[in-house]
Amino acid sequence: MNKVSRLLNCTLAMLVILGLACASPGLADEASDKAAAKKAKAAAKAAAINEYLAKHAGSATVLSSNSATLPTGGTWTPLTNLPPEAISLSLLLSDGTVMCQPPNNNGSPHWYRLTPDATGSYINGTWTMLASMSYGRNFYQSQVLRDGRVFVSGAENGSPDGAGTTAESYDPTTNFWTLLPPITTVDPGANMVDGVAKTLPNGNVLAYPVISSSKETLIFDIVSNTWSLGPTIVGDMDETAWLKLRDRSIMALDLHSDTNSERYIPASNQWIADSPIPASMFSVLGELGGAYLLPNGKVFYMGGIGHTAIYTPTGTTAPGTWVVGPDIPGGHGVQDGGSAMLVNGKILLTAGTTFDFSSPTYFYEYDYVANTFTQVNTPTGQTSDVPSFALDMLNLPDGSVLLSNYTQQLYVYKPAGKPLLAGKPKIRSVSRNLDGSYHVTGTLFNGISEGSNYGDEFQNATNYPIARLKNAAGNVYYARTYNWSSTDVQTGNKSVSTELTLPVGLPNGTYSLSISANGNSSEDGEWFIHH
Repeated sequence: MNKVSRLLNCTLAMLVILGLACASPGLADEASDKAAAKKAKAAAKAAAINEYLAKHAGSATVLSSNSATLPTGGTWTPLTNLPPEAISLSLLLSDGTVMCQPPNNNGSPHWYRLTPDATGSYINGTWTMLASMSYGRNFYQSQVLRDGRVFVSGAENGSPDGAGTTAESYDPTTNFWTLLPPITTVDPGANMVDGVAKTLPNGNVLAYPVISSSKETLIFDIVSNTWSLGPTIVGDMDETAWLKLRDRSIMALDLHSDTNSERYIPASNQWIADSPIPASMFSVLGELGGAYLLPNGKVFYMGGIGHTAIYTPTGTTAPGTWVVGPDIPGGHGVQDGGSAMLVNGKILLTAGTTFDFSSPTYFYEYDYVANTFTQVNTPTGQTSDVPSFALDMLNLPDGSVLLSNYTQQLYVYKPAGKPLLAGKPKIRSVSRNLDGSYHVTGTLFNGISEGSNYGDEFQNATNYPIARLKNAAGNVYYARTYNWSSTDVQTGNKSVSTELTLPVGLPNGTYSLSISANGNSSEDGEWFIHH
């Protein structure tokens, strides 16, 4: 690591340690402390990325590719076509295409679309440019809404200034961004910065402003496009990961207490204290990794300091129980970093140092049944030169995972093993609506977990139905889904539904219809659409 990187990381560590050790005398001082810590952390990340890019002399791709299969791992394949720019964040749109944003230390407004080929392969997909946002954003809140739009708010770094108080929505059907009311309409002192957000059961978005007047959360109404004040949190949720449980509540860990947890209860619109965690989870930089609802209904959190924790929920408002999970091997932790639950139930994750933002990064698979980690290949060998925070993962509808790494070369990971039956959607009925769209009902349209996860700043969950059409010749088309009846997880035998519209230009014929959630697909050949 160069001297600049070391200096920035030492400064950052000092700021965070001071913040953890000293209680702010007031909200104004707390906001000032958080702003200073965020600025130092952003500078440290920028220095780490600049060092990585300089090492590779601005190459559009990494230096080598290794698709060797390890005994318990999957295979990596580089995408054939390169996007026009390097890519960081990726979002799965409800029409099966992928929406990707380039990295920029000041926040990029640009977006590109990855469209799979005629066989449904993303490896040979093609790129097109989409409309740009009004603000450039780097590390912020993002949600794919149940009506198919994309919602974004805040920014750790943004341009022009003030991006942290703003929000926008993108409509894929019109390729148009709409600037939404700023959060200052309900809290003049609020700033989202890089806070976390979740889609609620009613489709609205619950969001956490890192800087606020009274430690409140905010709620965005997707129908009226307006903000309102949400319930006050119990602790401090800066740099934490929110997680949906089977009972619809949302789990969170509190930063400054280090071992406290709390939950949001949608029915009462209230945050309540939950059980303490028997291990420290946040790193010295105040960082945490992602979190997952496991197939057995338990919760798995990955710590920035290298510890993990497993939570057993009660299914009610009563506190659950925490136990210590296995440490991430090699003394590594997840201080921001891409991860994804694979269709076989294992979790693919990135991990690295626990004290700064430097490389190398290691890739592991966590097996919840054995409760163990196994190291697997990165796309470029045993380790990756990219810092873990610059690696983002996204569940694809075909059961693979897309990896971006701040370069133009993206990769697809194909896991070993079969998809879990517990996450396999089932179509029960298909009927045509008066406007020519279709109404599809069934079960498990939202998957076992939320799919992809990063922690706080990158939010790209995929727990919604994706509709795939396939004809006798093997050609694959994706229909656009919208108005999902559920955004929950592990819905079991509960009947759920989605509307879908056929893609423009779809040739006449008969198509097999399947629904996937987090890449786990229903059976082909059971339901058909005649067009």
